[in-house]
Amino acid sequence: MPTITIGLRPHHTTTPLQPATADAPAVTSPVGMLLATMYAAPDGAAVFEFKLEDSRLEALRLPAATEPGSADELWRQTCFEVFMGVKGEPGYREFNFSPSGRWAIYDFRACRERNEDYAADAAPEIRFAQDGDAAWLEARVPSAALPAVPPGTELEIGLAAVIERNGGELEYWAVQHVADQPDFHARDSFVLMLKTWVEPDDRK
Repeated sequence: MPTITIGLRPHHTTTPLQPATADAPAVTSPVGMLLATMYAAPDGAAVFEFKLEDSRLEALRLPAATEPGSADELWRQTCFEVFMGVKGEPGYREFNFSPSGRWAIYDFRACRERNEDYAADAAPEIRFAQDGDAAWLEARVPSAALPAVPPGTELEIGLAAVIERNGGELEYWAVQHVADQPDFHARDSFVLMLKTWVEPDDRK
């Protein structure tokens, strides 16, 4: 299965970290580059990696490691997010991954219409590390937590991140922003495709 890597960018409403001067251009963010990678694994899981490169990590608030488990409102701090839906269907699923090791999975019938009865059947595995000016989070989502679709189904994917600065300001990053204000739920922003794992046909 192919591995896809793509860059995220901050929403245009982001307040510059350092305004432009006569001698230097504006610095938009402490984050130099935010890359996201995704692929389907042979065991049916979906794997997502978010990586901050060439970044001033000391200017960011990164939640400290804690006991892994589900938690709400992770998006109020630095958090990496995946949105996933079947093409042509209004429903979708939202995954939140915190550097702390906490996670959340939400199911929606339509845009922001949450299915309150949904409970995840399995927990993602999250790994977070940082070194120098780089930090990365890997989240492995087991097949039981993905939408129930046949092998080989193409899922529409939106990748996003909330980045918290030391001063408490939040930056909103995504592959594509489609609204005047940050809105990760906008279906038009699910611009990537991930095909669920299907066993190769050795006869071909």
